[in-house]
Amino acid sequence: MKTLEEILALSPDEAVKELKQKSVVLPEWEDLKKEYDPKEHSVMTDTSYLDVATDEGTIEKVTRISIGLQRLAAKRTTELCFGIPVKRIYNAQTDGEKEVAKAIEAILKRNRIETVNIERGNMLFSSCEVATIWFATEEPNTLYGFDSRLKLRCRNYSPMNGDDIYPLYDAETDDMIALSFGYTRKNGDKDIEYLDVYTADKHIRYVKNSGWVEEISEISSIGKIPAVYCFRQTPAWEDTSNIVTEIEWALSRNGNYLRRNSRPMLAVFANEEIATEQSPETSNQAKDVVQFPAGGDAKYIVWQQAIENLKYYVGELRQSFFTQLQLPDWSYENMKLTPMSGEARKMMFIDAQLKVKDESGRLIEMLDREINVIKAFLKIMMPGRINDIDRLLVETEITPFAVNDDKEIISNIMTATAGKAILSQREGIANLGWSNNIEETLRQIQEEGSFDALEPTI
Repeated sequence: MKTLEEILALSPDEAVKELKQKSVVLPEWEDLKKEYDPKEHSVMTDTSYLDVATDEGTIEKVTRISIGLQRLAAKRTTELCFGIPVKRIYNAQTDGEKEVAKAIEAILKRNRIETVNIERGNMLFSSCEVATIWFATEEPNTLYGFDSRLKLRCRNYSPMNGDDIYPLYDAETDDMIALSFGYTRKNGDKDIEYLDVYTADKHIRYVKNSGWVEEISEISSIGKIPAVYCFRQTPAWEDTSNIVTEIEWALSRNGNYLRRNSRPMLAVFANEEIATEQSPETSNQAKDVVQFPAGGDAKYIVWQQAIENLKYYVGELRQSFFTQLQLPDWSYENMKLTPMSGEARKMMFIDAQLKVKDESGRLIEMLDREINVIKAFLKIMMPGRINDIDRLLVETEITPFAVNDDKEIISNIMTATAGKAILSQREGIANLGWSNNIEETLRQIQEEGSFDALEPTI
């Protein structure tokens, strides 16, 4: 395998060809989209499942019911991982390290990192890969608690958006040495293809006209690839699409039977021929009066379909889908029809919490690297804090979503400690999260508590 230096020294056409050699084998988004998008499911696209022409010359449409459980699985897995915001624990010992920690939090907050996490979670669990590029623009500001000439921004790339991602790894160390993004942009009435290549010390952009040419080649001063990349081998719904297909066809076939057979039929039981007419079209017309011979009878016959069997079949398939994926089926209807205590509802999430633990390894690796990328930019933005930036340790923690009863937790701890306090006022204010300035809130509480309750106020 060629080294990165050898690849970049090739002609643009040869270099692009080498950079697009993807070492990570993942499903193609075009194939995944057929499972992810309900409009592309077989019940909607099967050419053998056609509308029926009637004898009267009209078209009787067949029933097509699609169920987007694959999309729901991707969203629900994202919600389990990022529904509770990612927590960053800073081991800041000095004032300089605390200043750096505040700057990192300010950068993440200004980039709406919780929204970014939700977006890339949906991308990862749907298309199996996502990358986030961080870049700086020359824009003097004080957004991060200090004077800075740079403003940091980020952008997500995913096959869902029509982007191609090409990670390049070192064959010996398995470290990423380059990350390339392929995308197409409109230029007038033409679609122009680009490939952006990021290495630890360079940013190169190739553009395709008749052939590939190098449009940009610039030095990167942060000493790292300014991006993070994450992938998984299968989408969130894994190998359960056949279950969804079976549910869709069962409901669609039943819809056809209902439409054809649900209209009641009037049956006349008599030994003589009885003249009958069509029922009145409007309810205000006189009712039909029919005379029968002795022993004759007439009654409506309604189709007795096996509805309970269908409900059982679809319900079992749906339950199998969620069980295999370790996802809770917390739809409103399901929760409404299944009365549970608060403790039972918490137990519902045990399997899902274990699933998040399985997923969190790759996610924490990506988030930790993201902190390192931001710290690399901060060394340029805060040149006087380089040592503090290097010394600051940051730990990322993903908390699986769960239904918690804080009152019950506190009561249990208080019982175990014989009713003694378990938090200081400062920690209580911080954990509650209502105050924007913990120290000021604590000072006001202490100041208010120092007044004599019997002393009149003016």
